[in-house]
Amino acid sequence: MDSNIRIPKHIGIIMDGNGRWAKKRFLPRNAGHKKGAEVFQDITRYCNELGLESVTFYAFSTENWKRPEEEVNGIMSLLKEYLIKAFDYEKENNRVLFLGDKSAFSGELLDLMNDIETKTADRDGMTLNIALNYGGRDEIVNATKEIAKNVRSGKIRIEDINEKMLSDNMYTKGQPDPDFILRPSGEKRLSNFLLWQSAYAEFIYMDVLWPDFTRKDLDEAILEFNRRNRRFGGV
Repeated sequence: MDSNIRIPKHIGIIMDGNGRWAKKRFLPRNAGHKKGAEVFQDITRYCNELGLESVTFYAFSTENWKRPEEEVNGIMSLLKEYLIKAFDYEKENNRVLFLGDKSAFSGELLDLMNDIETKTADRDGMTLNIALNYGGRDEIVNATKEIAKNVRSGKIRIEDINEKMLSDNMYTKGQPDPDFILRPSGEKRLSNFLLWQSAYAEFIYMDVLWPDFTRKDLDEAILEFNRRNRRFGGV
């Protein structure tokens, strides 16, 4: 990457197209998820090499439970396998956070996620956010509930509520908002991802299925981001 290129602080990535990738190859959908997990690992490492502060991957939404049971079970098995043997970020100094309602997962998966968050909590490198059982509206509702509890207990006044307080009660507390949201696969929608945080994010869509996504594709997305004129409501 050219040294004159502005590297974003935070990228949100919707990993889309695993099922279609598998279907095109007459493979089961979970084969696409497995290949997508490999791409996730490589792109995570590349984001770290580029010097991003944060990257958030949309891995499993609150709506994804509606998928066929076999596919959901396959995703959970893949997640377990990944957390046990593929989470080799000791060399990369990543802080890892799992965003979403973790209570829906098995005790074994919950223990693995909590263990990884604890072990990486003090790292000062890139923050890797993995959104699991995540929904943007659900996140805003939960933040609102936390603030309401503090109002009821007398810790804060209603007049104290502002945008920063909302941001400080989101899963991404303390992190910069995403500079851009990237969605491969040709779809052009946000799908309930980082609704609060993406208020001023650029949106970049690419006609490549996630399992085919490469470092070169991320380079192109960053170049497109550099071509945008971000005014944040100004002139």
